[in-house]
Amino acid sequence: MPSPDFVIRSRRVVTPEGCRPAAVRVRDGMIVAVTAFDEVPRGCALREAGESVLMPGLVDSHVHVNEPGRTDWEGFETATRAAAAGGVTTIVDMPLNSIPPTTTLGGLRAKLAAAGGKCHVDVAFWGGVVPGNLPELPALFEAGVVGFKCFLIHSGVEEFPHVTEDELRPALQELARLGSLLIVHAEVPGPVERALAEGAAATGGAGDPRRYESFLRSRPRAAEDEAVRLLIRLCRETGARVHVVHHSSSDSLAALREARAEGLPLTVETCPHYLSFAAEEIPDGATEFKCCPPIRERENREKLWAALGDGVIDMVVSDHSPCPPDLKRREEGDFLKAWGGISSLQLRLPVMWTEASARGHSLEHLTRWLSREPARLAGLDKKKGSIAEGFDADLIIWNAEETFRVESSMLRHRHRLTPYEGRNLRGVVEATYLRGEVIYERGNFSEEPKGMLLKRGG
Repeated sequence: MPSPDFVIRSRRVVTPEGCRPAAVRVRDGMIVAVTAFDEVPRGCALREAGESVLMPGLVDSHVHVNEPGRTDWEGFETATRAAAAGGVTTIVDMPLNSIPPTTTLGGLRAKLAAAGGKCHVDVAFWGGVVPGNLPELPALFEAGVVGFKCFLIHSGVEEFPHVTEDELRPALQELARLGSLLIVHAEVPGPVERALAEGAAATGGAGDPRRYESFLRSRPRAAEDEAVRLLIRLCRETGARVHVVHHSSSDSLAALREARAEGLPLTVETCPHYLSFAAEEIPDGATEFKCCPPIRERENREKLWAALGDGVIDMVVSDHSPCPPDLKRREEGDFLKAWGGISSLQLRLPVMWTEASARGHSLEHLTRWLSREPARLAGLDKKKGSIAEGFDADLIIWNAEETFRVESSMLRHRHRLTPYEGRNLRGVVEATYLRGEVIYERGNFSEEPKGMLLKRGG
C-alpha cells in the first residue's frame, strides 16, 4: 500500500539553496516538494521540528564493517545501528578487513549475503584493487560496486596487499575505461621504512612505544606527500578519477590545490579525528588514538581546516575502523603494535559541528561536507545527500545547541573504545528518517531493519 503524505517542517531546513524555514513534503519515501514553512496541504499529517535543524541524512563513504570473516570486530547490524543513531542514512562499506575481501565477484557475493536483512541504513559497497585482480574489475563494476579502493602501503591485513606504481597504472587505465574511480590510501612505504630505521639507529630500538611521539615519527608526512605526488601524476597520465582517502598531511595541500586548479579529476577527504585532536594532546599509552596516517600536530590540523574551508578538501568521513579492544593493546599502551583505527561512526555529526561552529562554519558547510559530497563521490547524489524534490526522504532532525558528554554506554558500535570518550560535544540527533520512515528516535530504533543494499547509481 502506498504510504500517506506527510510534511516535516522546521525553522532551519538545510536545502541546496541555503538554510531557511521550510516544509518538506514526503510521499512513498520520496521528497515531493520543499515549500514555504506555512504551505501545508489541508489534511496532510504534520510533524513539527521547531527550531531543530532538518538536514539531509548523512552519507559516510568510508566505513569498515568487517563482516563476514571479522564480525567480532564489527558487523552490519551493529554498524548500521550506530549509523542511524548518528544521523547517517547511507554508508559505503570498505572492501577490506572482511574475509573474503571484496576483490572478486565471489567476495562481493559473500558480502551481500552477509549483509542481507541486517542493515538499519542503506549500504553500498566499494570493490578492491590488489595485485593480480585486474581481470576482476569489470565484473565487480557490472555487479554494482560504486568504485574501487587500493593501498599504496601495507594495509594491516594479509588478504588485502598493497599495489606498486607498476600495478597501479594499469588499474587506473582500466577504471578510466570503465568510467569508475579509484580511492587510495595514500602513503608509500619508503619514508616509513626510513623513519623506522633512523629511529632504531638513534635509540638502539624503535623508541619508547608508549609515547605517541614515537608512533608519529614512524609515519612521517613524507609518506603521504610522495603518495599524493604519485597519484597526481598518474591521474594526469591516465585521466582516471582518483580520490585520496583520510588525508592528514598539510604539506601536500599546495600540490593538491595546483592539481585541482589544473582541472584534474582528483578529490580529497579527511576525517573528524584529524580536525579535532592534536598530537601534542595525546597521552602516552592512549592507543585508542592510533590511526594511519596519524593524527598530527595542532598547526597541521588548522591548515586542514583552512583547506576544507576553501574546497581543496571536499568532504569529511569517519573512516570507522574498529577492532576488538585487545588489539588496541590498551593495557600495554604500545602504539607500534596496536591496531590502527578510530571508532567514530556514530559521532561524526557532533564532532564536526562542535569544531566547525567554533571556527565560524555554517550548517550549509556541514551539509556539504557530511552529506552531499560523500554522496557525489559514491555516485549516489541523484537520490542521496540533499533535501530536494525527487530525492529519497532520508532526513535527520537534530538540536544544534544541545551538548552532551560522550560515554561509552551510549555508543552502538560493537566495541565502544573510542578516543572521543569523555569529550563534551555539541549537536544531538533527535530523529533519523530513511525513505520517510523513522529508523531512530531518541534512543529507540525501528523494530525491523529498513536499509537497502545499493548498487552503483543508487
